[in-house]
Amino acid sequence: MKISYNWLKEYIDLTEKPEEVSKVLTGLGLEVEGLEFHEEIPGSMEGLVLGEVVACEPHPNADKLKLTKVDVGGPELLGIVCGAPNVAKGQRVVVATNGTTIHPKAGEPFQIKRAKIRGEESNGMICAEDEIGLSSDHGGVIVLDTQLPNGTPAADYFKPTTDYVFEIGLTPNRADATSHYGTARDLAAFYGRPLKFPPIDTFKTDDKSLKIDVSVENAEACPRYAGVTLTGLKVGPSPSWLKARLEAIGLTPINNIVDVTNYICHGVGQPLHAFDAAKIKGGKVVVKTLPEGTKFTTLDEKERKLSANDLMICDAEEGMCIAGVFGGTHSGVSDTTTSIFLESAYFSPDYVRRTAILHGLKTDASFRFERGIDPNGAVNALKHAALLIKEVAGGSISSEVVDIYPQPIADFRFKVRFARVNMLMGKDIGREAILKILKNLHIGVEDLTAHDFTAVVPPYRVDVQREIDIVEEVLRVYGIDNIELSATIGAKTLSEFPTVDDNKLQLKISEFLAARSFYEIITNSLTNAEYGAKSGLYEEEQNVVILNKLSEELGVMRQSMLFSGLEVVAYNNNHRQPNLKFFEFGKTYHKKDSGKYREQNRLALFVTGASHEESWRQPTKAIEFYDLSAALQQILNKLNISGYETQPTSDKTFESGLDFSLNGKMFASIGQVNKKVLKLAEVRQPVFYADIDWKQLLKWYKGTIDYAEVPKFPEVRRDLSLVLDKSVSFSQVEKVARQAERRLIKGLNVFSVYEGDKLEAGKKSYAISFTLQDEKETLKDKQIDKTMNALIAAFASQLGAIIRK
Repeated sequence: MKISYNWLKEYIDLTEKPEEVSKVLTGLGLEVEGLEFHEEIPGSMEGLVLGEVVACEPHPNADKLKLTKVDVGGPELLGIVCGAPNVAKGQRVVVATNGTTIHPKAGEPFQIKRAKIRGEESNGMICAEDEIGLSSDHGGVIVLDTQLPNGTPAADYFKPTTDYVFEIGLTPNRADATSHYGTARDLAAFYGRPLKFPPIDTFKTDDKSLKIDVSVENAEACPRYAGVTLTGLKVGPSPSWLKARLEAIGLTPINNIVDVTNYICHGVGQPLHAFDAAKIKGGKVVVKTLPEGTKFTTLDEKERKLSANDLMICDAEEGMCIAGVFGGTHSGVSDTTTSIFLESAYFSPDYVRRTAILHGLKTDASFRFERGIDPNGAVNALKHAALLIKEVAGGSISSEVVDIYPQPIADFRFKVRFARVNMLMGKDIGREAILKILKNLHIGVEDLTAHDFTAVVPPYRVDVQREIDIVEEVLRVYGIDNIELSATIGAKTLSEFPTVDDNKLQLKISEFLAARSFYEIITNSLTNAEYGAKSGLYEEEQNVVILNKLSEELGVMRQSMLFSGLEVVAYNNNHRQPNLKFFEFGKTYHKKDSGKYREQNRLALFVTGASHEESWRQPTKAIEFYDLSAALQQILNKLNISGYETQPTSDKTFESGLDFSLNGKMFASIGQVNKKVLKLAEVRQPVFYADIDWKQLLKWYKGTIDYAEVPKFPEVRRDLSLVLDKSVSFSQVEKVARQAERRLIKGLNVFSVYEGDKLEAGKKSYAISFTLQDEKETLKDKQIDKTMNALIAAFASQLGAIIRK
């Protein structure tokens, strides 16, 4: 949002330099992201002077050029070759002397130099309006009517203004600050100065020659609607001061009527709309919704189909404007307009937001309406605009103000405790300071006691509805830099309350995966409902369906990260990139039986192709399940999560795979993606996929690492070869071993697996190494043998294992 320094001074007396005001605004929560110097006329006419053409003769070598002698107040006349058709003796003109840099309306700045034009010397240039940035007119040189002496700087005649423009990064909660007046309100509270609203006491109805009947059929969508008519107007260019205001903040002047509505919108935060009164059929304005599918052509000349929830401003026959969003092609102000109906309203933020999103329209008006403007300022803004239009376009106010406001929007009221304010601020600033700040912010106080009060917050402060919001208001005006650090605060105190920063932890794992050749992907949360229907993986009743879907291919929110990731795999495969390792942090969405919704944070991993590129040192190898399983286990180690178990998955997503669980709660599934699913996503090579509940991992994350002194006594290795049923997993073997001996076993490892004709059908052989260690003494053979015998007995009784000799 752009705010003009000069414009601010219309609402508050400012003597501080723009740089200082910039710091104050940032401290108040209106962060200034940039401060630019702005010139109404580029270069501010530096070097340009007033002169008089004292001689003008045809150029001897060119039919369209003339030789002139110009008096610019110097000791000698300047000989200037001029090609303008209107240049003549006796004219007062604007002259750019040699060495002057001029800034044309179009093109780059350039410097005037002594030159020979068709054999005749020229010292300077007699300027047209477009050549010095005044306008786009190139019809001839500027001819002035002035008594100022020759040589007077042109800036003294034209008086071009300069300004500073603040670029404010407005946060969504600060709906009250979407204007110069709202910004000035914060500065007035900080400096303790009065806030000035433009005077409207001279407003009066000049005649009652044009009456427009107004009715509001949907008061929920339009709680307040006001309007007034003006007649006898002359549409034309705006005066220079109005143009300068708009151009400073990047707006292009259109005509005096439209420019006033833009000036009010950005000045005091009230969007307005001017209708050509002659085009209002039946002399009636109706605020209502139209039937679903009604066609309406907007100012951008696009025909749109309206929703039944789109609030419209209509005449007696048809729609004229999408309320609070965009006008129509047939009812706006044109060069032939002589009378208008001027609208000032408060539209429901919910209605405006929904309509703006549905039609993809973002305007200055919708930006303000959908955040919430001041419902009690509509009439004052209307009167201010009407007076300005009379000033810049002539005419008369030809009706009483219509103001339909059946149910005034109430102030927010809630209790605030002084002790609570002081405690959360970290400083006792006293009751009087708190009350003074609130008064300066136009927040009322009722039921005042020694301990608390009732805050009365005007409805335009939609972000102040709780006690904690009052604390924030007081703190930002008082200044957070004025809150001293406690003498007792220290790192030791803070370290006792560690807080897990989810974003930092996500970054940590992202960097960890990136270091292992994974690429991060970010995919669309919208997906095709056909994926779930054809794969049979998801319940259709759990789909979160998009009401205003752009296409059927993006019609539902995803229930899984699978298909959006497979689309990326397919895209890369089609571009001859077969070897891929991806990860994505994202969300999945489900509709519950209760009609409510569930949103989950997930981490997805995808690997496919070869584990590494071809090399003369080693042959390439197809990526395996264990490559992805190792990546998941490394993530768990990085998060200090241990004690998890695995079991074969029953998820139809996979041909085969494992489920990971901890404390009876499953948190990850991993495996080779089902061929039917791959075909649906048009992927033609095997893909291994891991679906991880990231939120659950955050809950289990251990921010500290357990450590112990390095044991003084040596460890011992013993091996066993077990013949087991194929259905027995290594995790079962590990679980039985650790139950049989909890203290001495420090590690287990499978170093060989055999399945073949030397074993019975349905059997497999595990060769397992056991690492044993006693931290208090050296292990003796008798103790080692006892441990191994206990393990053998446990494997035989619980797993039916046979020990191979």
